[in-house]
Amino acid sequence: MTRSTTARRLPAAAGAAALAAAALVATAPAAQAARPGAPCTTPELATGWYGDNQARLQQLIDQYGACSPYRPARTRPVAVFDWDNTVVKNDVGDATLYWLLRNGKIRQPAAGDWSTTSRHLTPDAARALADACGALAAPGAPLPTGTPEGAGCADELAAVYGTSATRAGAAAFAGWDHRTTEPAYAWLPQLMQGWTAREVRAFAAAARAENLAAPVGTRQQVGSGTATGWVRYYDQQQDLIRSLQQAGFDVWISSASPQPVVEVWAKGVGIGPDHVIGIRNTTTRGGRFTSHLQGCGSVEDGADTMITYIDGKRCWINQEVFGVRGAAAEKVQPPARRQVFAAGDSDTDISFLRDATALRLVVNRNKNELMCRAYDNSDGKWIVNPMFIEPKKRKTTPYPCASTGYTDHDGTPGPVRRGDTSVIPDQTDTVF
Repeated sequence: MTRSTTARRLPAAAGAAALAAAALVATAPAAQAARPGAPCTTPELATGWYGDNQARLQQLIDQYGACSPYRPARTRPVAVFDWDNTVVKNDVGDATLYWLLRNGKIRQPAAGDWSTTSRHLTPDAARALADACGALAAPGAPLPTGTPEGAGCADELAAVYGTSATRAGAAAFAGWDHRTTEPAYAWLPQLMQGWTAREVRAFAAAARAENLAAPVGTRQQVGSGTATGWVRYYDQQQDLIRSLQQAGFDVWISSASPQPVVEVWAKGVGIGPDHVIGIRNTTTRGGRFTSHLQGCGSVEDGADTMITYIDGKRCWINQEVFGVRGAAAEKVQPPARRQVFAAGDSDTDISFLRDATALRLVVNRNKNELMCRAYDNSDGKWIVNPMFIEPKKRKTTPYPCASTGYTDHDGTPGPVRRGDTSVIPDQTDTVF
């Protein structure tokens, strides 16, 4: 699916006049750069980008790639991509959940008590799930959600996951930090309790095959309703990732989908499991997933309050990519210990995008805080691209940056502020 990448030959000592002054580069395990004076091949990006985005991305590769004689300390610069709707169109976590429901792979929780699946699940949601699913299987056994008798259970699970509310309209989750976790996202790996990572990867592989084979626009039957039934890799992002790797960048994925699910999909762009950071379950001694999650920074395993979500993405990247441990991982690091490039599509990506020192790519899905910061572009390092498949139409009203574009830790809306605390004015949608 990826367009072929061409290359150009550059002498390692040439091109200095064309390069901007090099910013501090994020440090990762060192790699050998080209020998001084030896010919060096710099990848050239394929076309298909909006405006001057291709040129800006090419400049990043030229400036920080292995062929640049001015790359600081010859270290490997780090690039981090979000996954869902950034590298692919649609959501691989959603695709996996729908496959689990259609194939009856979600287990009845211990004692039939759904509150054990999430510390944030409300009593209303626990009761609704028990009413819909309780009589269908013994605790620990898979629920027959792919059968007619299990359709009501499938519908309730899909509603809680997809809308954070029960079918009756009651709130499904409560009491979470809106800058470090999203309980509905966290609930998907928690629903995988009882399976091993190897089994979940097999489920994800089956879902991947189905969703890639399905025509664009396909709807699939889930319970008594339908849901999105297709996923596609973005050609441009595949080409960008490959070009960055060829240029010597250390490329990572940070996603709020389950770890083994993203591992399966990331192989399609040449990224191995050791460079994927998704939501991670704790496990039993036998390697089976529990309904609890691994923590980051000051958050211990099992606390279930720090997933790869907004500030949580910052923590996990600092911890896994740069080796920062303890509470320090939750803080913005010095420029030399940050990614030079980041790409995302949602408010969930705000913190790790802001941490990028050289360039930040935003795929426009009309998300308030993200687009406020991208369009404000106060430091000139933001670029915006429409979705590569089925781009959204122009947002007809301004983004409410000066009033409600930001969501605080307790869920309270407020103005979006720059690093100097000044308020970003409302922004007009211009890239669509």
